[in-house]
Amino acid sequence: MAYPVIETPRGKIVVTANGKAQLSWNTNFKQKWLKRYSAAQIFVDSEVLRLCEPLIPLRTGMLIKSGILGTRVGSGLVQWIAPYAKAQYYMARKKGSQTGPQRGPFWFERWKTAHVHTVLAGARRIAGGGKK
Repeated sequence: MAYPVIETPRGKIVVTANGKAQLSWNTNFKQKWLKRYSAAQIFVDSEVLRLCEPLIPLRTGMLIKSGILGTRVGSGLVQWIAPYAKAQYYMARKKGSQTGPQRGPFWFERWKTAHVHTVLAGARRIAGGGKK
């Protein structure tokens, strides 16, 4: 009689001849997937910085550079650390300026509306989740 074997990427469950289930973990699972997830997080963080740049208000460029300085790419936390970043983000003026028609407040919210699906699809491909 063949006993069932349940196999997943994380390991497998085998039912032994005496009817007991035995769980064996795949020892390579953590290292393999940790690398993939880290690469996907690096991709997401860098895409947020890159694709938000045309949306950020621009006078001297220091607000954009504060995002690069305030973010450790791969950590999952993207932040603009200039002292005036909060005021610029929530300012009441409408979007658009002399330096670009898309520049203005709420740049991350506008970035999400325009790009979140393509960035998540790219992260999914990098992490090994296929096309969805």
